[in-house]
Order: sequence, then structure tokens, then C-alpha cells
Amino acid sequence: MSQTLTNPVKERLAAGQPALGINVRTCRSADIARIAKTSGHDFLFIDTQHSVFDLETIIHIAQTALAIGIAPVVRVRSVDDPDVSLLLDNGVTGIVFPDVSTAEQARRAVQTVRFPPTGRRSVGGGYLQFDFRPIPVGEATRQLNDSTLLVCMIETVEGLENVEEIAKVPGIDVLHVGTNDLLVTMGKAGKFDDPAAVEAQDRVIAAARANGIHAGCGGNRDTTRQAAAVRRGALFLTTQSDVALLTSAATAWAKGVRDALAAGG
Repeated sequence: MSQTLTNPVKERLAAGQPALGINVRTCRSADIARIAKTSGHDFLFIDTQHSVFDLETIIHIAQTALAIGIAPVVRVRSVDDPDVSLLLDNGVTGIVFPDVSTAEQARRAVQTVRFPPTGRRSVGGGYLQFDFRPIPVGEATRQLNDSTLLVCMIETVEGLENVEEIAKVPGIDVLHVGTNDLLVTMGKAGKFDDPAAVEAQDRVIAAARANGIHAGCGGNRDTTRQAAAVRRGALFLTTQSDVALLTSAATAWAKGVRDALAAGG
């Protein structure tokens, strides 16, 4: 039986619907994929830029995510990260490149992720995305190209100034604003409501739309601001990190117990 690969994030974006992801920094179990599904998320944003993961752990998480309809997406260290091909060959369905500031960097990202003729990715064969079925190479590479998500992060003033040219690079799916880093480079650290922050997000959204691709919003950890960004067109959204979600819930619960004890005398 033939098999056609799909990517839940790309499907939602194509339908004009928001795709929500959990930033994974501390979880090392594939259980996080099931938590993502139960909590209404669409993808995992496994962060190897700021956290330490070994490759086998990522792949185990990715395989579970694939099996239950959650997209395993990895933020790598840079456009020159040597692990990108290994991740893609073994089940990861999306790569996020941080700090893409020029069209040349964007082209390098595309060359790493896409098979020819769009890029230069090497053919491995026996892909677990097809459950190791023997698929003709031409068909396998076409489907993998179509279903793999490629995200470039705009995180600097330079990247923002070049975003229109970056958006024109064929092979990109999403331009994702790294709000925290962008604000720092703008000299406005933590000022998420500053008009310049909103204008920057809107500029990225406009550049993406002009080139038939999508925009995203990350680092802006407030539900009201996140919803506003989605309404304006930033459909690829990282909601919160596993660290923050666990800390917030644990803090609230412990406080609730202590408050209840105090109220009871």
C-alpha cells in the first residue's frame, strides 16, 4: 500500500489555522509527545540551541510524536549545525534555524534541509517516516521535501532589515520571530508591548505573506499577546516551555495547599 507523508503543522498552516507548539527544554521522555497531544498542541519545539540533548533521546521522542500525529520539530544550534541531516533521516519532521540574518544564511538552511534540486541534502534511504517501506528514491525525496517543515528565525535587527530578501528564498516555510532576542538587539529587552515589537512582528508577517509562506511568533509568553499575534497572521506559535509550565503549575499547587492549611487554622 502506498503511503503519503503529511505534516500536521504544514496542514494547519495551509488551512489558515494556528499551529501551537510546546518548547521542550527539560523533558527527556517520549511522554512529552503525549502530553502535547492531550493539551491541544500540534508540535514539539525541541530546543537544542539552549538545552543539552543527545541524538538518541530526540529520535525516541520524535518516533512517538510521529506515531500519534504530533510534529517533532527541532531548533538546532545554527545554519551550520552538523546534526541536521541525522535528525531528518531519523524521524524529525521540522527544523528551526535560529538567528537567520541574511538571505545567504537562509539559502544555506534550505540547502541542508531540502533534497535536490532545491537543496543538497544527501539521500539516506530506508526512512522510518515510511515505516522503512521500500519507496522509490524519487518518490521518497519528493514526499520528504514536501512534508518537512523549514523555519527561519528572525532574531536580530539585521535579520529584520533583511527579512524581505530572506522571505524570497525558495524552500522556506515559516519566518519565526524570536521576540526575546530581537528585543534585546533593539535595545528594548523585555518590552513586549513596545510599538516597535508589534511593528517588527507585522513586518515579518507582511514579508511572509508577500512570498506565499507563513509567519510565527516565539518568546512572547503571554496568552493575550500571543492571541493578538495569531489574529494578525503569525500562525506558527510556541506557547510556553515545559520548564515554565511545570514550574507554574507546581508553584500554584503548593501555594494552594499552603493557603488551604492557613485558612483552616
